[in-house]
Amino acid sequence: MVLGVLQLLIALIPVGAQDCIQTPLPTGYVLADGTTECTAGNMTSTSCSSGLVCGSGYTGIPSFFCPANGLQFNIYGCSALPGSPLISGDIAWIITASCLVFLMTPGLGFFYGGMSRAKHAQGTIMSSMICVAVVSVQWYFWGYSLVYSKTGGSFIGDLNNIVLHDVDNEPHPLAPTIPENLFMFYQLMFAIITPALAFGSAAERASLESYIIFVFVWSTLVYDFVACWTWGPKGWLLVDIKVLDFAGGGPVHVASGFTALAYALLVGHRHGYPQADFKPHSLSTVVLGTALLWFGWFGFNGGSAVAADARAVNACVVSNIAATVGGLAWMLTDYFESHKLSSFGFCCGAVAGLVVITPGCGFVSPSSALVFGLAGGFGCSIVVKALKGKYVDDALDVFGVHGVGGIIGSILTGLFAEKRITALATGYPLIDGGWIDHNWVQLGRQLLGTLCIALWSFIFSLIILKGLDLLPWLGLRVPKEEETLGDIAILGETAWAWDTDQRPLSDAPKEQNVRIHERTGSKQNDIEMIQSPGVTPSPDA
Repeated sequence: MVLGVLQLLIALIPVGAQDCIQTPLPTGYVLADGTTECTAGNMTSTSCSSGLVCGSGYTGIPSFFCPANGLQFNIYGCSALPGSPLISGDIAWIITASCLVFLMTPGLGFFYGGMSRAKHAQGTIMSSMICVAVVSVQWYFWGYSLVYSKTGGSFIGDLNNIVLHDVDNEPHPLAPTIPENLFMFYQLMFAIITPALAFGSAAERASLESYIIFVFVWSTLVYDFVACWTWGPKGWLLVDIKVLDFAGGGPVHVASGFTALAYALLVGHRHGYPQADFKPHSLSTVVLGTALLWFGWFGFNGGSAVAADARAVNACVVSNIAATVGGLAWMLTDYFESHKLSSFGFCCGAVAGLVVITPGCGFVSPSSALVFGLAGGFGCSIVVKALKGKYVDDALDVFGVHGVGGIIGSILTGLFAEKRITALATGYPLIDGGWIDHNWVQLGRQLLGTLCIALWSFIFSLIILKGLDLLPWLGLRVPKEEETLGDIAILGETAWAWDTDQRPLSDAPKEQNVRIHERTGSKQNDIEMIQSPGVTPSPDA
């Protein structure tokens, strides 16, 4: 209804003999040609000025077309019509940003792999790569259409773009200067990393077989819905409630965090929890994963501008500030406890800072980013440490960092979002800002959006996981024997050249090396072979 009654006035630059009358847009809009903010005015879809042709925009919103300069105007401001020149700089940047965000998924694998015990490192890394394959198929088949179809609804899209039908070189209304197939490819990277994040809570005991099915079903019933609400052309959180989420605080972090909570609850705790020693086995791998995540996050946040403009630059700047401050803040909390500067604490804090800045990176200033980083580093650290050893075994602290961090980021966006930051980009409707611009209702909007995404993600994740657990031939977790032995029993391979005693294979008896790496085709036979005399696995390795 909001979109249906929203009416725009048109500002057009005279071009040659076929002039378009200059008419102001409603307050809060900026044109792509640099025209300043409009002040007033109303125009219905039937009261066109001379030289204007009224029509239906890509999203079904009343829009206007000027034949003189080939520009179309609707809720998204000014955008080029199909067939008009695309902007090569924007295309180059979004291709680069897509590759950067892709790099985050293996980076997450290394981050999680280093945090896990050595005997489970390979399976943890593999869980991230599984998402690349499974989600790519789901996104191609119907995921993209359910989120970004131009003819979809406010709650969920439709199947007009199933198997990428009609997704080609013409622009999408949300990305008017790049081909739609590039826009689709960029958004795929967000869909890939979200379920990969959630797996961390169930690491070291979750079945990869059931996880493959879970990822496909979850992407359809959870991610596609919440992403449509937040980013879809008619998404109700975006259009009706006016929730601000620039790069995925809700659809990525809150959704993955509350999914992780559901996963940890249903899969149960690891054997030996909480008495056993579950410390990270490779801090150098954690640092490597953090570096890859940090590097890729510039494409994650900066690329969400979908243009190579000043707003993209601002998103990268504030992301870096939040990451550095978050890392220092978490490291400081560890120092108060142990009087040691922890590299692990710094890495966790940097990721927490990046999580918190994600929803607001396109709306807040560098100075505000300091607050985001501090809140992420201190806030997430407190929650993670408070949950340690409690009823829920969140193995890799996914809920404490991503779920809680996403909530903090959404709240702070409601406080610190600024109109002037939005104005750094052209062709984008100005926002009302947050409390810093005296828009007191924005915080309530942010809380409502976050609550809806959290509840939907948690409830439907529980339903999907419970359904998988009820399948007698599947189940959510591996048998106790395989969990104890780790990757060598589950995958038949390990991340490092170690035997089950955690000694380098070069130091183990030759006949033992052969025994460990010999596969019989039966998991039970393999387990018995590994457990033969002379090989005693360490339960805490």
